[in-house]
Amino acid sequence: MNKHDESTGPSESQQVTLRGPAELADALPYLMGFHPNDSVVMVALHGGRGRFGGRLRLGIPPEPEEWAPVADQLARSLIVGSEKRESRPDAIVVFLCQDPAEGESPAQTMERLRPLAQHLRTACGALDVPVLEALCISDGRYWSYCCPDERCCPPEGNPLALPGTTVMAAAAAYAGVQVRGSLRDMEARLMPWGSSAAAWEQERALDSAGAVLVSRILDADGRGEVSRDTLALAYDLMKRLGDAPAPGPAGTDGGDDGLISPDEAAAVILGLQDRETRDRAAEWMEGPEAGTALRLWSALARRCVGPYVEHAAAPLTLAAWVSWSTDDEAGARVALGLALRADPDYTFAQLLHQACNQGLDPETLRRCLRGERTLRERGGDDGGSPEHTARSAERRSGPRAPRTPAPRRKRRTADRPVPEAASRPGSVSRPGAAPRPGAAPRPGAAPSPGKASSRGGAPGIRRPGPRGASSRD
Repeated sequence: MNKHDESTGPSESQQVTLRGPAELADALPYLMGFHPNDSVVMVALHGGRGRFGGRLRLGIPPEPEEWAPVADQLARSLIVGSEKRESRPDAIVVFLCQDPAEGESPAQTMERLRPLAQHLRTACGALDVPVLEALCISDGRYWSYCCPDERCCPPEGNPLALPGTTVMAAAAAYAGVQVRGSLRDMEARLMPWGSSAAAWEQERALDSAGAVLVSRILDADGRGEVSRDTLALAYDLMKRLGDAPAPGPAGTDGGDDGLISPDEAAAVILGLQDRETRDRAAEWMEGPEAGTALRLWSALARRCVGPYVEHAAAPLTLAAWVSWSTDDEAGARVALGLALRADPDYTFAQLLHQACNQGLDPETLRRCLRGERTLRERGGDDGGSPEHTARSAERRSGPRAPRTPAPRRKRRTADRPVPEAASRPGSVSRPGAAPRPGAAPRPGAAPSPGKASSRGGAPGIRRPGPRGASSRD
């Protein structure tokens, strides 16, 4: 099989032929850019030589009764998405990746997941696309659900190849492709702090800031002032982070966390709940600002503690956008998955995810952001928010009306399939100057006040209610 040319694998000029389950299992981290633990991964194959195409990842649903409907949705998502991007797949490869539960052996894990593999094979077959291979990867071993020959696929499984010893590893090293560790490690760098004195202090800072900022955001004049303050503070924090050494591997983000006070984090987190302010912040997408912006959005996502977990959707989606814009597809996918986990109805994250699935060119959306910033600086009107640009690119309607605060709902297990593709967000909104790459925000660079909605809120604002309840946009 030929390795498809994507940012998570070797280049098009380096075609790698994979023979058999062992080499397929070894190739998975290079296809994804990380080790996808606790995941279903499906990869489309095209042509007689089985060229790798679109890919899809979803966390394994914990309840077996969910497996059949999830399998149907995943099969349809991958096939329809592949048809939109290039062509209908000729076959599919399935990977089930999960380490053993406590007291469970890897072989028992494989058997426990066998019904899920069968559901996926049946769902793909019902759509006339066969599953060429279905593998279980657990605790350093792999099993084939399709091969009945115990001579090559024994009941105890086969060990995975040692890292760096295979043809795929050599081709990836030559192409400069790196595996970023496990999905769990990547998510941990963006997850809210657990129970600790620092988390409690941050929660109190968010409570105090919310009591002051929300009423100002809902006021036409105050909203502009909050936007200016939020963007100026965010830019100052970016410069502060840029003057400090960048964090290294997972678990070394404490340096960045220590550079941002709880009150500063709270002010920016709540300010970003205003859609127009967040859209202006999306302009820090390239050049020297991109790296420090990504560090800032990641640090703020970790500060969305306790009842403010849904507020992480804004910084996580901004982190996804910056990652996507700088060709870090794996990082963008992880951040988008967490954003939709924090708030499944967050429009910006939904549209970025849809744009990714459709294989849109990120430069189109970057160009929109640049052009709208130029129009603002000249005193003209701009073209709309990133949601509007992404919807236009996908021939969809305009942005959804804001919702009133609502209590949290039970999250849907199958709502977040994540096909591995490439995409980016969109643009900004309304007159006034946003902070420009390379320059601090200027006085007067606030979004236009707009009109209050019929439900009593300003357009595009996430309004914290009691203990963090909020509307979504």
